[in-house]
Formats: sequence, structure tokens, C-alpha cells
Amino acid sequence: MPSPDRKSDLRRRLIAARQEAARARPDAPRALLHHWPVDLMVAGKTVAGYAPLPGEMDPGPLMAMLSEAGAQLALPVMPEGVGALRFHAYAPGDALERRAFGVLEPRREAQILDPDIILVPLVGADPAGTRLGFGKGYYDRTLEAQRRARPVLAVGLAYAEQVLEMLPADPHDQPLDAVLTDVEFLGISSKPE
Repeated sequence: MPSPDRKSDLRRRLIAARQEAARARPDAPRALLHHWPVDLMVAGKTVAGYAPLPGEMDPGPLMAMLSEAGAQLALPVMPEGVGALRFHAYAPGDALERRAFGVLEPRREAQILDPDIILVPLVGADPAGTRLGFGKGYYDRTLEAQRRARPVLAVGLAYAEQVLEMLPADPHDQPLDAVLTDVEFLGISSKPE
């Protein structure tokens, strides 16, 4: 099991790299559009995105493109306590409410949806699908719950600087199926058992 200090050090380093990349390449979110696989069809599927925190890769342009291609969009709503995220229907331009940790979320009365594809924010990732988040476990619990119920594709969104050769993983960490950066799409061919 990786040491908490090692993960904390990696988080600090990767958040700094992410912030620098966001400042240096403000057009990076639009670059995601060029690397989204054409064969990853979305018409009729539900795609869950997220409202980015400062420095996070903004999924907005990608979500708009996927919506135009026929996807139903959703955004996460954090649970009141510890638990999995719920995904509520969202369309570009819908009003959002600022909630816990300063995260913008759809109104709670919006329809709850089960996503086929989840666009996942991250601090870091590696080519094996290991994801490093903020350490609160929301996406790990969510992906575990979603995968127990039905197949779901988890795609991490990142700046190229956030992808390292290898990241430490804990047994409860849920792997990504792919990582989309502003320079490439990394499909994960083998995931840990």
C-alpha cells in the first residue's frame, strides 16, 4: 500500500503542473475535441461530465460536442455524507448551484440519470488506468457502484503533464478505462484485477 505522504507529495507536484499547464495552454480544453475517438459513438448515450475546479481540465467544449452528437449530458451531485455521486440531467446553459468544496452542481430536482460514459476529473493518471484524485474517494465509490449495476466507461480528462509513467494505487482505487489529454487519447488495454 502506498504511503499517504507519497500520494500527498505527488498531489502537490501534479496540481502545480496542472495549474501551470492551464495557464500556459488556455485552449487545451478545445484540443480534447481533436483526440476524442470517432468510434466512441455517443448518440443515445448518457455522458456524465463535471464542472471544473480552478486548474482542472474543462470538459465544457467536449460536453457541448457530445451533446450535439446526440448524447444526454449529466453532472454529478455530491452526497450529503460519504457515498457515491449521483448524476443529474444537464444541458449547456442550465443554471448551476455552488455547493460543497465550491463545486458547481445541477439542481437536485433535475432528473437522475445512469451514465454510460463518465468523464472523470483527476490530479494524475498513468497508462495503466491508475487515477490520483484529491483523496476523498468520491469517484472511486461512484465508479464501484456504477460498475456493480451496469457497464460504464470511465475516461479521465487531463493535461499531458498529469500523466506519469506509473502511479501508486490502493486496493479500493477504481481504474480508468481511458485517459484523454490535450495531446492524445490513451485507451487502457489491461486493467488491474
